[in-house]
Amino acid sequence: MIKRIATGVALSLGATLGLSLAAAPAQALELKLSHFLPSTHPTQTVFIEPWIADLKACAGDDVNVTIFPAGSAFGHVAKQLDQVRAGVVDIAHGLTGIPRGRLPRTTIIDMPFLTKSADSASKTLWGLYESGTLKPEYKGLKVLALHAHNPGKIHTRDKPVNSIEDLKGLRIRFPSLAISMMLKHLGASPVGLPPTQVYENLQKGVIDGTVFPWEAVNGFKLYEVLNHHLDASVYTTSFYFVMNQRKFDSLPGKVKGCIDSLSGQTLVNKFGPWWDAWDKPGLEAVLKKGNTVTAVDDATRAQWLAALKPMVDEYLAALKEQGVADPAALYAEAQALVAKFEH
Repeated sequence: MIKRIATGVALSLGATLGLSLAAAPAQALELKLSHFLPSTHPTQTVFIEPWIADLKACAGDDVNVTIFPAGSAFGHVAKQLDQVRAGVVDIAHGLTGIPRGRLPRTTIIDMPFLTKSADSASKTLWGLYESGTLKPEYKGLKVLALHAHNPGKIHTRDKPVNSIEDLKGLRIRFPSLAISMMLKHLGASPVGLPPTQVYENLQKGVIDGTVFPWEAVNGFKLYEVLNHHLDASVYTTSFYFVMNQRKFDSLPGKVKGCIDSLSGQTLVNKFGPWWDAWDKPGLEAVLKKGNTVTAVDDATRAQWLAALKPMVDEYLAALKEQGVADPAALYAEAQALVAKFEH
């Protein structure tokens, strides 16, 4: 009798515990996403936040993504690649050129006068990745997208730049090694500065000008301290949007499927229209102020690029020193893709 009572109690407790476990809600999936721009930048408000919202709508509300922008614990641009590879953050959006030398194949898109739009530059990068050319640089990472901004212009405070000769002697802030080499080859003095310090240094006359897309001219209010703008589609800078591969592999199948559906070519195709919209306020601001804007035609761009051949050869040689087996073939592949997407 005593044994039967004990057995009954055990069964009762087991049933109760089973019901309790069945009723317990599934634990939410927590992901960390970092980027290096202010939380008010369109990169977060137009790109990242809607991407997260679409992920939650697809995978379920129990997927939570915490954003760490500039100024946060994980918002330092020079640390993002290491952090996402190590799994300190799960997803990161960062600059391919920082730290310098980490993604040399990807920075082929930084070559001067290569692209004329964010759309063609972004699609070229993704084409290079899908062909396998860039994949060795992203070991341990799930590449969600590669993209670039609209071509940067040459902006100056006092002296207008209408030809390559006009650059001689000017102190110009640069964003990448390729553009630093370009400026130096054309007789300018390249100056390395974070974007946030350009306004003050222009205002004080420490630098004479800068290269930026229109978006940055508006975002950093540089139109207030600039007067002349050469719309020559000089360069672009590239970005990565990547996820730690181990983290991705550990996710439920549904979540992985949702991430795949929202990334890759589907996401890359959006950057061209986004950058066009982000650039518009910058151009409108300089025109409203009465600044001079000089456009450069394709023939002139081709002449400038021809004059830069020694610099291009030097940059390709530098890529070889960084472990790129055939930089000339990489450059040719990039040029072919750009031609495909710009026609």
